[in-house]
Amino acid sequence: MEELAAKAGITVRTLRFYRERGLIPPPRRQGRIAWYDERHLARLHTIAALLERGHTLSGIADLTAAFESGRDAGEALGLVEPTEETPVRLTPEALADHFAGEVTPENLAAALDLGYLAVDGEEIVHISRRLLDVSAALVREGIPLAAVLAAGREVRAHADALARLFVDLLHAHAHASDQDLSRLRPLAKHVVEAELSLAMDRRLAEGPDGS
Repeated sequence: MEELAAKAGITVRTLRFYRERGLIPPPRRQGRIAWYDERHLARLHTIAALLERGHTLSGIADLTAAFESGRDAGEALGLVEPTEETPVRLTPEALADHFAGEVTPENLAAALDLGYLAVDGEEIVHISRRLLDVSAALVREGIPLAAVLAAGREVRAHADALARLFVDLLHAHAHASDQDLSRLRPLAKHVVEAELSLAMDRRLAEGPDGS
């Protein structure tokens, strides 16, 4: 314990306090000896970084609980492995930097539930670089992360419906195989992008009051 505290730059008393609060996982025990490893040191560095960013110990404990209840990255990404999106690995403090003041247990739980985030040891994996960047940009524009995630859930439902529509269309009229679907996938994306662009034009022409 003394060695771990020294490496982390904290006192043994602080380390004991963190352990009692559940901020770090319990050590591996061999008889009466408690073994700490690099995973514990990484967690202590994360705690220090989050404290520097203004998080309270109570808030960090809540975030830690949310992280540990999240799906494992291998499990989450294994459900539907992205073929065109690039997953991003982040430390908890890097995630906090992306969404300053918005990384709450509630938002974290929502992102985990949506499958945007998964946990891999002491790291977090975001399923899509593009979605991460867009979400962060919207938050910088003043939109609460909770609202961004709620909108993301609605977009997901519409996107699933569009994907089903396109796949059913090709199965019904082109007898498309899985290989054909992969080959024709860009056509679906072009249709959605064009229709969304036209819809945005119509919405902007209506004015802010929809008239």
